[in-house]
Amino acid sequence: MRRVRDVLVLGVGLAAACGPHGKPVSTPARPEATVPFALVPVPAGVQTVAGTGLEIGPNTVVTAPSDPAVQRIAAGLALLFKQGTGIAVPVRSGPTAVSIALSLDPGATYGEEGYELATAGPNATLKARTPAGLFYGVQTIRQLLPYWSEYRAVVFLQPKPLTLRAVHITDSPRYPWRGAMLDVARHFFGVEDVKRFIDLLALHKMNRLHLHLADDQGWRIEIKKRPDLTLKGGSTQVGGGPGGFYTQAQFADIVSYAGEHFITIVPEVDMPGHTNAALASYPELNCSGQSPQLFTGIDVGFSALCIDKDATYRFIDDIVGEIAAMTPGDYFHMGGDEVKTLTPAQYTAFVERVQTIVQAHGKRMIGWDEIAAANLLPSSIVQHWRPDAARAELARAPHLILSPANRVYLDMKYDAQTMLGLNWAALIPVQAAYDWNPATLLPEAPASAILGVEAPLWSETTATIRDVEFLAMPRLAAAAELAWSPSAQHDWASFRSRLGAQAPRWTALGVNFYRAPEIPWRAVGNAE
Repeated sequence: MRRVRDVLVLGVGLAAACGPHGKPVSTPARPEATVPFALVPVPAGVQTVAGTGLEIGPNTVVTAPSDPAVQRIAAGLALLFKQGTGIAVPVRSGPTAVSIALSLDPGATYGEEGYELATAGPNATLKARTPAGLFYGVQTIRQLLPYWSEYRAVVFLQPKPLTLRAVHITDSPRYPWRGAMLDVARHFFGVEDVKRFIDLLALHKMNRLHLHLADDQGWRIEIKKRPDLTLKGGSTQVGGGPGGFYTQAQFADIVSYAGEHFITIVPEVDMPGHTNAALASYPELNCSGQSPQLFTGIDVGFSALCIDKDATYRFIDDIVGEIAAMTPGDYFHMGGDEVKTLTPAQYTAFVERVQTIVQAHGKRMIGWDEIAAANLLPSSIVQHWRPDAARAELARAPHLILSPANRVYLDMKYDAQTMLGLNWAALIPVQAAYDWNPATLLPEAPASAILGVEAPLWSETTATIRDVEFLAMPRLAAAAELAWSPSAQHDWASFRSRLGAQAPRWTALGVNFYRAPEIPWRAVGNAE
């Protein structure tokens, strides 16, 4: 696994529509799209221009201003060029005769995360308002390089110049929230596995990683004021395996690595339900004062904190406080889903009290769409997941993240024959994951409330990172394009063709992707 991550630590990044119940809906046959550049997500504007393109050779230099983040991005780009050519491309601060120049332009009109790339040789330019925009531009350059540039062994061969085709790209994201969720509670994934997942997100210009850190089956984050959470609650997982947890130092490493890839970590500790690991660790959180046994199954809805005890809110304050201090992002996710042991009044009172605790620690509260029934602060965020959730409640949510379970739950099976995954929400082939419009999913909600799209992956059936990759890829790429690319570029035929062209690159990166039968996967021998 280190093979991919070592390449990217400098900031480059890794690498049939359905009706009810996920059943395929027939659609008219369409001609195969012809796309000049196999980029995923597709940029807002791509033009082939006159010129020979930029040759990466012995005289090439990457130039960049002295900003530390930009220097890190430039070094990552130079490393990509070395991967593809065997040529050590230097990074300098001044202009040179043959160069690709990275620059910051505060007055640029393509937004905080947008960029402009021009590669008509002998010089090329990559401009952005912010380092994040430059980073996303580098991801595009990466996909313009031949797939074989991903193989580490290339650098040991005779140096081999290559040419970036002459192109002009102006690009910016559709939504500010472009995310995925990884459930490390049902099955635990170590630091290197999480970094591997971050690499996949970064390659596709995603900027949020939601980590589901606690559930009935395990507690995965060290809390110094509550050591038994990991000592006992972190000791198992689904099926009875050994579990595991992140020390605060390990979590800081994950947060730092994500930050280098312009990804914000969104921590979730589910409450008041999905709490058996916590209840087993601290008896005072139970109304009976007695701890239940540890749980290794996959049932939901049976556990809940004792919401009438002051000890419960002292516990929550301890948890939120320590995690907030470890997480520089603006968010804390309190879960709030599938609570079957409380009355509606008890539930909404709990949510409203928790959001004040979260706010007191300087964070914005996020919760699954059940929290929309409460009176929410203007800063709070509702994550929509239930296709049948009450529309009137969602319409008044201050902010919305869209994660419809029958479209973007990555842990759902692709089809009835898929061995991994579940099917309670739907069977979700790649076209169903792609062919929907976030802007029209909830017509009752104002467009201004929609922050973006997040694709969750629950881990009941995933025991290894290769299992995660199998369920995530290629549907993660579909979610990335929905969140990044403009609606005018949304086209299944084009996406299908561009997605198929990713196969040689993903193979070179060692990604265990599912070769969905509806995608024309390009063979390595036919790849550029």
